[in-house]
Amino acid sequence: MDYHKDRFDDYSLMVFKEEKLVAVLPANRVEDKLFSHQGLTYGGLVISKKLKLHHFIDVFKAVLKFLDSNHFTTLDLKLIPSIYTSLPSDELDYLLFLTKSKLYRKDTLSVVVLDEQIKFSKDRLAGYKKGVKHGLEVREVDGFEEFWNSILIPNLKSKYNVNPVHSLEEITLLKQQFPKKIRQFNVCSDNKIVAGTTIFETKYVAHSQYISGNDEKNQSGSLDFLHHYLIKEVFKSKRYFDFGISNENNGLNINAGLLYWKEGYGARTITHDFYEVSTKNYKLLEDVLI
Repeated sequence: MDYHKDRFDDYSLMVFKEEKLVAVLPANRVEDKLFSHQGLTYGGLVISKKLKLHHFIDVFKAVLKFLDSNHFTTLDLKLIPSIYTSLPSDELDYLLFLTKSKLYRKDTLSVVVLDEQIKFSKDRLAGYKKGVKHGLEVREVDGFEEFWNSILIPNLKSKYNVNPVHSLEEITLLKQQFPKKIRQFNVCSDNKIVAGTTIFETKYVAHSQYISGNDEKNQSGSLDFLHHYLIKEVFKSKRYFDFGISNENNGLNINAGLLYWKEGYGARTITHDFYEVSTKNYKLLEDVLI
């Protein structure tokens, strides 16, 4: 998180049991509120896989009690989506129920289960065939300059008047720090870039962080050609391909066209939940086990 430390007042926590680190909470503070780090797409309380439920209760109670004693009124916590955990891990969902936490936002992720028989829609297959007809080529590259400067930045500027969340310098730095976890795939026509995607890769998931194509993407089928290749070839041994959210307005609306495109690859919906917890409610965890 160091690359954007100037944007946030870091207040990340570590939880120890008998001098052994058992949990971490990447976080930042805003006045009397602590946020599950706002600079991370997916965040939450990360725990050792050895912890059982009764230990988890102790961990979460300790976090809330610590925050309460340090004059924080609330903890705004975003949960880690289930596809990113190595084991079933709904303990925190249960503890949020016990502490009378408020669900204030729910995003929808479009996820392809890769070990199922994936059936693409007619539209997506038609797009892929256009790409074949136009002689498109997918290339994995080490640098991000072409995609950022020729495709991504101009598209975001023209459509939404915004810049990518990561600057070119930031994504390059992250790639240097995690060379096997961040991968760039470009689509070329006659050696000229026409589309691309930036993939963040975990043990079980390939996540498209950025997807963009030029103005002719629908005519050439560049994005369909690209994702057919990624899903069927490059990441076929993963459990999941995560297209990310299609939400706007803090989860209250969905971009219907974007959702339709993602579901054309066989993607289905899982949710990413955001809760507000009153720190004083650590007391509600004191007598759970009977």
